[in-house]
Amino acid sequence: MNAIPKPAIPKPSGKIRWIVCGLLFAAVVLSYVDRLVLPTLKPDLQARYGWSERGYADLAIWFQAGYGISYVFFGRLIDRIGARAGYALAVTLWTLGHVAHIFFTSTAGMLIARIPLAIGEAGTFPAAIAATNEWFPKKERALAIGIFNAGSNVGAILTPLVVPIIAVTLGWRWAFILTGLLTVVWLTAWLTFYRRPREKRGLSAEELAWIETDPVEEKRPVKWATLFRHRQTWAYMAGRFLIDPVWWTFLFWLPDFFNKQYGVKMLDFGPPLIAVYLLADVGSVAGGWASSRFMGRGWSLNRARKSAMLLAALCAVPIAFAASAPSMWIAVGLIGLACAGHQGFSANLYALPGDVFPRWMAGSVVGLGGLSGAIGGMMMAKFAGVILETVGSYGPIFAVASCAYLIALGVIHLLLPRYQAVLAPLPETRA
Repeated sequence: MNAIPKPAIPKPSGKIRWIVCGLLFAAVVLSYVDRLVLPTLKPDLQARYGWSERGYADLAIWFQAGYGISYVFFGRLIDRIGARAGYALAVTLWTLGHVAHIFFTSTAGMLIARIPLAIGEAGTFPAAIAATNEWFPKKERALAIGIFNAGSNVGAILTPLVVPIIAVTLGWRWAFILTGLLTVVWLTAWLTFYRRPREKRGLSAEELAWIETDPVEEKRPVKWATLFRHRQTWAYMAGRFLIDPVWWTFLFWLPDFFNKQYGVKMLDFGPPLIAVYLLADVGSVAGGWASSRFMGRGWSLNRARKSAMLLAALCAVPIAFAASAPSMWIAVGLIGLACAGHQGFSANLYALPGDVFPRWMAGSVVGLGGLSGAIGGMMMAKFAGVILETVGSYGPIFAVASCAYLIALGVIHLLLPRYQAVLAPLPETRA
């Protein structure tokens, strides 16, 4: 007897899920503002307090170490306690670490504050992805991720606009204090508004049905060893290992690149960095929109995601020529195009755990991917520090960035030729 197909659920008029996406977007904006205050102040603080390039690289390395290790545990924790409590904990920790920067002037001292900042910020994306998995069906998930992921670029735009003005008028310590207060405002809004869909007052039955287009699986614990048995886990981890270091490099060193290469001063960082991250914003939303559009045309999930990632990867190739660009604005265009490619690629890669894993496993997989990306970022930071102190050029760094995404897509495709769902129940269900 043939199964009767389920009737298609029409897209609802309700917009509460997009308000949730807006809150996630704001959180990512604030997390990037807080992590970028120090890189924005770096040229001035380096000159004032005598920081070395390797000392600053060590800051980046240990930040990523704390971030990566904590990413794993936050992913696991959020699987257990949920997005609401997990995000609240993350924001509280990172705000305390962020404001604590005001007590130090050496790179060794800054590291003491940088670690709790890293631990808290490690919860940002696991919590955001968990919330997205709760509030969006697969057909909208990459778009939602692309939108909140664009918050990283907005944060990167706002920081060089606001932080230098605060630092020049009030002193550099106030840059940490005032930006830290904004996260307190966000935390209040989050705890007041966010609930799971079935617990949310005012959510229409039509929007709930749309959100639950995909079946909801019961939560259960799972062993780490179980995760490593699946190619899907390794594909996600490999992708993060290869692309995250490029983004970390942009975050930590772009102000320094413009300062050293083109003599741009702290108060003038705004225009080039704004242009770079506006392009990255376009790439983030476009990357998520593209795969959703492809799926709307009837493409398979596998073909849609990988096609979008290929287009994004090609955008990064020209950055190989950025260090030798004849003018700052040509360099800005090449770097901005690569940032757009990164964000478009990551919007689809970040969707992978939700695409192929049950919801009760996705957070743990996201955590492992974050650790993998942080390990790659640590290696890249060490490489960057050595290159800048010895060669004195960003050329080798940009050369690595130019090919990272094509390599990542190739590795993902080798490990995961088809997007196959990990079936539940699994043989081991005890932590």
